[in-house]
Amino acid sequence: MRPALLDPLFAPVTALPGVGPRLGALFNRLLGTAERPARVIDLLFHLPHSVIDRSRRPPIRDTREGDIVTLTVRVAEHRPPPPGRARAPFRVLVEDGTGDVTLVFFSMTQARIDKMLPLGETRVVSGRIEFWEGFRQMVHPDRIMREEEARDQPLVEPVYGQTEGLASRTIARIAQAALGRLPHLPEWQDAAWLAQQHSPDVAAALAALHRPESATAFAPESAARKRLAYDELLASQLALALMRATRRRASGRVNVGDGRLVAAVTQALPFSLTEGQRQAVADIRRDLAEPQRMLRLLQGDVGSGKTVVALLAMASAVEAGRQAALMAPTDILARQHFARLEPLARAAGITMALLTGREKGAARAATLAALESGAAQIAVGTHALFQDAVAFHDLALAVIDEQHRFGVHQRFGLSRKGEGVDMLVMTATPIPRTLTLTCFGDMDVSVLREKPAGRKPIDTRAMPLERLHDVVDGLHRALARGARVYWVCPLVEESETIDVAAAQERFEDLQRIFGPVVGLLHGKMSGRDKDAAMGAFQRGETRILVATTVIEVGVDVPEATIMVIEHAERFGLAQLHQLRGRIGRGADASTCLLLYKAPPGEVAKARINIMRETEDGFRIAEEDLRLRGEGEILGTRQSGAPAFHLARIEDDADLLRIARDDARLILERDPGLAGERGQALRILLYLFERDEAIRLLRAG
Repeated sequence: MRPALLDPLFAPVTALPGVGPRLGALFNRLLGTAERPARVIDLLFHLPHSVIDRSRRPPIRDTREGDIVTLTVRVAEHRPPPPGRARAPFRVLVEDGTGDVTLVFFSMTQARIDKMLPLGETRVVSGRIEFWEGFRQMVHPDRIMREEEARDQPLVEPVYGQTEGLASRTIARIAQAALGRLPHLPEWQDAAWLAQQHSPDVAAALAALHRPESATAFAPESAARKRLAYDELLASQLALALMRATRRRASGRVNVGDGRLVAAVTQALPFSLTEGQRQAVADIRRDLAEPQRMLRLLQGDVGSGKTVVALLAMASAVEAGRQAALMAPTDILARQHFARLEPLARAAGITMALLTGREKGAARAATLAALESGAAQIAVGTHALFQDAVAFHDLALAVIDEQHRFGVHQRFGLSRKGEGVDMLVMTATPIPRTLTLTCFGDMDVSVLREKPAGRKPIDTRAMPLERLHDVVDGLHRALARGARVYWVCPLVEESETIDVAAAQERFEDLQRIFGPVVGLLHGKMSGRDKDAAMGAFQRGETRILVATTVIEVGVDVPEATIMVIEHAERFGLAQLHQLRGRIGRGADASTCLLLYKAPPGEVAKARINIMRETEDGFRIAEEDLRLRGEGEILGTRQSGAPAFHLARIEDDADLLRIARDDARLILERDPGLAGERGQALRILLYLFERDEAIRLLRAG
């Protein structure tokens, strides 16, 4: 139960004075979710992103183009639009003794102008100065006030993220009412830390940002901003530490044998393990030998050999007389994993089964029976693996591939299929260290940095879409040499249907030029058709595969040596890196062409330059964090990972590390959060909606 102290903050925004049904609906659109309406706390955490500084009050003669100024002026002349030109603006000349400015109004009546700006009266006007044909003007001033009104106006006005129909000024007014609902909160931060940082209390910090005195209120080093960012990071790290401690307390089993199956699989490999792979296998086997449950993240750049490490981990569980399962996010990837791993497993005497949503009838029944009896020792599949109908004989290890594509409940749904199941989660999206801490706390991490021997660097080039004919000419030459080509169509928007339309159109264009050697693959195709398209490309029956981003993860055709990415400016860095990773997997040199619409924007240009400079996924991940922020990298919407309101990971990495250490120390001293600071920290966890951690405390 959330403490009653916080009830005023979790009340709907409509509980605030001045927010009726119409405004309430707009706030719901801006700050609410499908599950709940906007609340007072959502508004308090919806901080301004900048300010309009009206403290500059120069004489007119000293104003420059682009200045936001507040002027005290006399209304000198009204200039209505000429007869018959109703769309022309209404102009009002104002002056202050040093010069004049024309105020410009579109679609404004004479009556309204007379009321706002009576001839001969003094008014205070505020807005941006522009020059038109050599004369100063101000189009639709932000404020027009009498002198006595102007004295009561704040000189610095906060600017909020808005939605249509809800102006920043309205949000600011209601935010002031929300500040009035703040209860007196106990101090959960360490007193020495607060003194060292010169931190205000929570209420003062929120007030300083909703009533800013200057733009510096939002600077990364601002005491108010850092205070709130640290509160949010500490809540996140404390919740992760509590979950980790609870998971550690949950008894596991020793899931490792004598090493004979691991040795047999290693022997069957057509290559030697890299040093990183050997270290990761050693880390995992050490975890499996412990009585606590394993929770390890395996990070590996594109093509670094994570799947082989996963097979060796699963072989360890089979050595112990138990079962293992590997869950992949797509049908294509699950089938590819099965095709690659099954011969290696068979060579070591391990029986493997495949289970996706496409297995039907007698074949599905036979697979389910083999898993339940233990005849199938390793299962590879999609989310079909954790459905109710699936029962394992004795599941010991769950491996989750591309973990960010599964929700938290899906990841843990598979681990509940057995007793004390160890978990290995894998990602081919290198996550910067700061984000690993954000999302996974102090989860054990193994990193594969090397590429397998023999991989050649990929030649990455960029060219404008206007040169499409040059690309087509180049493909004629490449196909004559026997090359295979991926052609990835643009990401139109978050709509698979529209993306498919773009892919279909490009497929038809290329088929007219190159004939039946062009294939098509997209997410709306049936499973059977996807398999057929992929199979034809793997066998070389089609030589150009036009695809949406369905090929982004895991698809492996070593003979493919050319990747064309159309409208590269629409993709994020991590996605470009994943797509490029589909080539360069064989012995031949590979080329990636980034086609962009000219001129590219600054961010798109930076992405393209980074892609040309490096293939290091970890450097690319750091740059992606800098350019985009944490939410998109972690796939926040799918993963349930933290989307921070107040902290900015790119600015607050140092605070994140301190919060992690603080959380660990808090739980060492007061594991039940029972002391005075512990009770206050419980309030913090509820405030940032880490209620799950409180439930763990009660359960443990």
